[in-house]
This record gives sequence, C-alpha cells and structure tokens, in this order.
Amino acid sequence: MTMQNVGRPTRPEDVQPLAPAFASLTGGRGLLQDEALIFERDGWTKTGVDLPAADLDGSDLGDLARAAPIGLPGLSEPEAMRHYVRLSQKNHAIDLALYPLGSCTMKHNPRLNEKMARLAGFADLHPMAPLPTVQGALALMDRLSHWLKTLTGMPAVALSPKAGAHGELCGLLAIRAAHEARGDPRRRVLVPTSAHGTNPATAAFVGYSVTEIAQTDDGRVDLADLAAKLGPDVAAIMVTNPNTCGLFERDIIEIARLTHEAGAYFYCDGANFNAIVGRVRPGDLGVDAMHINLHKTFSTPHGGGGPGAGPVVLSEALAPFAPAPWVVHGANGLTLVEEAVEEAAQAFGRMSAFHGQMGMFVRAYAYMRSHGADGLRQVAEDAVLNANYVKARLSGVMTPAFPEGPCMHEALFDDSWLEGTGVTTLDFAKAMIDEGFHPMTMYFPLVVHGAMLIEPTETESKQELDRFCDALVALAQAAKAGDVDRFKGAPYLAPMRRLDETLAARKPRLTWKPESGVAPAPLAAE
Repeated sequence: MTMQNVGRPTRPEDVQPLAPAFASLTGGRGLLQDEALIFERDGWTKTGVDLPAADLDGSDLGDLARAAPIGLPGLSEPEAMRHYVRLSQKNHAIDLALYPLGSCTMKHNPRLNEKMARLAGFADLHPMAPLPTVQGALALMDRLSHWLKTLTGMPAVALSPKAGAHGELCGLLAIRAAHEARGDPRRRVLVPTSAHGTNPATAAFVGYSVTEIAQTDDGRVDLADLAAKLGPDVAAIMVTNPNTCGLFERDIIEIARLTHEAGAYFYCDGANFNAIVGRVRPGDLGVDAMHINLHKTFSTPHGGGGPGAGPVVLSEALAPFAPAPWVVHGANGLTLVEEAVEEAAQAFGRMSAFHGQMGMFVRAYAYMRSHGADGLRQVAEDAVLNANYVKARLSGVMTPAFPEGPCMHEALFDDSWLEGTGVTTLDFAKAMIDEGFHPMTMYFPLVVHGAMLIEPTETESKQELDRFCDALVALAQAAKAGDVDRFKGAPYLAPMRRLDETLAARKPRLTWKPESGVAPAPLAAE
C-alpha cells in the first residue's frame, strides 16, 4: 500500500529530496498556484475602481487629513478574485476532505441552512426592531426552543448564550442563583479529570473552587471518588456525556442520584450531544442544566472564532432562574420577557445585551426541520457507526486508548504503538498533512498519553472513511518500518513547512512591514 500524496508543493524552494521534484518556472504545482501576500504584489499605484475627482481639498479636516499613502495595493477584479481563491486552496476545509478533529464536530454544513439564514427577513433583522415587526423571527425562536426542549426532555431553555463556554456560565449562574435563593450558598464544584478545560475555568470564573474527580481505567467517572468528594458545600458537578474520551457514562443515572442526594445540581456539558441526539433525553438521566452547541450538533459552521450559539436547557428546579429574555405567547402575538418581574422575578439577569445569534437559530432550525425526528436519530446513529468503523479499521496498526467495547462519536488512540519508532504523535499528525488530511485532535484528552482523537461525524461516506483510514494505515506502517525521516521533516508538500509553533504563539507577527525599496506599509502596520 502506498501513501496517497494528495497534497502538492506550492513553492519551488519548498520541494525537498523526499518529496516529488516537480520542475516549474512559475511556482505552479498542478492545479494549485503560488501566491504571495497581497502587500507583496505590484499595483500600489493602480485601482480597480474609477472614482471622480474630489470637489474639495480636505483642508477643513485639519490634522485629520491623511499625510501618507493609504497603504493598500490596487488589484483589478480578476486579480482580487484569483488572489483569494488561491489563498483558499492553501487551507484545509470540510468542503475538501474529512476533517477528523475530535471534540470539535467538523461536519458538512448543508447549503440549505445557509440559504435560509440569508433570507432578508432573518439576515436583515435589527435587535431593537419593534416586536410587531419581527413576529416571524420570534416564531422561529419559539419553535427552536420547543425542539430543544423536546429533544432533551427539559422544561425550559435559554437561547441567548453565544457558545459552549458561555452556556456553561449560564448554567452555573442559574445553579448559584438557585442555591442562594434557598439560603444555601455553596462554594465547590466537582469536575472529572477528562473534562473540557472550559469546565473548571467557568466554575472558577463564577467564584467556585474546583475539585477534580478521578477517572476509572475504562475512561469513565470514578463513582467511589465522586461519592467521597460530595458534601454539603458542593454546588454542582460538571460531567460531559458522552465524555471527552468518546465514551458514554454508563453510571450517569447513579451519578445524578448521588449528586441530588447531596443537595447539588447536575450540570452536563452537552458538547457531544450530536452522539445521542434523538436517542437519549438528558432530562431523563437526571440532568439539571446542559448547554447545546448549535454550531456542532445542528450543523452551523464551527470554528474560526464564531459566531456560535450555546442554548442552555434547564430542569424544573432551575427553570425559574433562567436568564432573560425568552419568548412567550401574549394577547397580541409573540413577545419577549425581558424584565426581572412576575414570572421572571428570580431570573439571575442577562447573558448578553440582546437575544442571541439569529443566524445560528435559523441554521439550527432548518437542520432540524429538514431531518425530522427520525433523521436526527439517524444523525446520532451514523456518527457513532462511523467512529466505530474508524476504530475497527485502525485498531490493527494503532492502539485504542480504551479497547474494550464500542466508542461513541469519536475514536481515541494513544501513542503506545509508536514506542521504539522514533516518531511522535506530532510527527504523525504533520505527515497527515502531506496526505491531504487535517490532523486529528492531538494530546487531548490529557488523561491519555500522546492522544489522537478522531471524530469522523455522520456526514462522511464509507468511501471517504476508507480513503482516510487507508492513508493512516500506510503512515503507521511507514513509521513501524523505520522511515523516520518521512515524519521528522513533514509536512513536505504543504505551502509552509513545519513551524516553530511555540515561537509563533509567543511572538506572533501580526502585521506586514515592507522591505526597503517596497511601497510603504499600511498605516495600521506602522
């Protein structure tokens, strides 16, 4: 079996002895074109737009008048289009190939959802528009809330949190308000060792101290350790289910029972809800609060810094403390509860200035409606099936971190299979780039040494999964055969070679500055 070498070099100087030596005078590599930064291009004295001469000289601007060139290169429309298309080809994307990041659910986003989010009635909304003029938007929020409550078996939902960590904050603020309302201000939160890093960070931000719960050898919450650490000062536990190791917490109902018996609340990190949506209702498991990443479970584009949406569903005990606003049916149609009076008298406040991310609501609702209840159930089933297929295909050459039994939506491997090869998890991940694949999540969760966490999602076909697995099997065989140089220098075929990531993080170069003899830099870079 040979490696695919899907990637291609884009600059002549990047071609190394281990990579194919393409002869080129232009910097082109097959269908990919070399491309410099826009500030490195010619065209500082031209523009693609004809503008009439100004009637005034700007003397009335005083010291606000520009004293230097604007610092932007000029490109014609074809040049500008080609520049950004060429740059886009240097990035991996879900539209190009499988994106195996574990715990990040990088799945295909149906174009129908994007089309719906761009409808003028939704895309052009202003958050301060009079309520009678936005009845359609409020109706969508109301129906989305209904679906989220139905899918989770919870009686209330707060739509305004903007992402997962923001949802965690919302849930813990509701829990704190509930404890304070009954005169029992508790100060400690229990968090498993495999939790997402935002869990303990959010608890600390709210003012709680954090106690870690141990993990069993099979990757789940240690019940004995949990029971020993529960006490009258514990406000809540925060458990991800399915957890970060890609496993379902089999003792989830007992975890909830022990927690409630101690007078604490059960916060469930719903980042992995896409593995159980339509099959398991968290409310039936004893969960009191759970955030749902609409930008993961219900297809909204994930990553890139947002925008996201992290609605929080709440149990009957926590529902009175939900933050404003929320949609209600009034005498004159749909309206918003925004003040802490009457039914919202115990609301802990607001999570954001307005009502949430409307574009995310539209995408999620379109995804739900197009799938239906049976389709959402199949989403979970296919996600789990695909992950177990990847686990089965790769277990012959890589070592599953928890080999006993099936996984959920992601397959987790450790680096024990690399012992003695001279190849590390990082080396293996970099070599994947030469095969045309984005690396999986590496070194997380921290409870697994040299972790490689793969989440194929439900949107990948068997053909694509086989293509991905074939590449990893070939790489694993090369590592075991002693081809260390193939890994230590990777990636060879990417636009950029291996970077000093530590230096890049500590001393990033965020602006471009011209070399001598080049047109002046943009004012922002000076």
